[in-house]
Amino acid sequence: MIAMYEKYGYYKDAVKSIGLKGIEGLAKIQEIMEYFRSNTPAEIGGYKVVSARDYKADTIKDMATGEVKPTGLPSSNVLYYDMEDGAWLCVRPSGTEPKIKFYYGIKGTSMADADEKSEALGGKVMEIVNSLL
Repeated sequence: MIAMYEKYGYYKDAVKSIGLKGIEGLAKIQEIMEYFRSNTPAEIGGYKVVSARDYKADTIKDMATGEVKPTGLPSSNVLYYDMEDGAWLCVRPSGTEPKIKFYYGIKGTSMADADEKSEALGGKVMEIVNSLL
């Protein structure tokens, strides 16, 4: 397993989940989704955003060229950002409870590097979200 990590990189995925209560919480979750949908970040946590997928609008936008093409998948209230160096972020509200979830992943040069990069990216995502709460 270590040989594979050394050859392909140390990938680490994580998730942050925020629960908000009541009708106000559901409205805030939709505000957060609309913020990310209307304000595609150029970078997140030091990673340049390469493309932005909006599964609700059925679009994939190349951030360098501005080219937009369809995802070809069913409509869903999900946003996905491909970032440089194999990093990514997916934002979606829970379908069963008043939560919004932020899934993300990075690639490190060692397990310690992957842990550090994951913690840093998760922290930056939470900074953005906390500024919206």
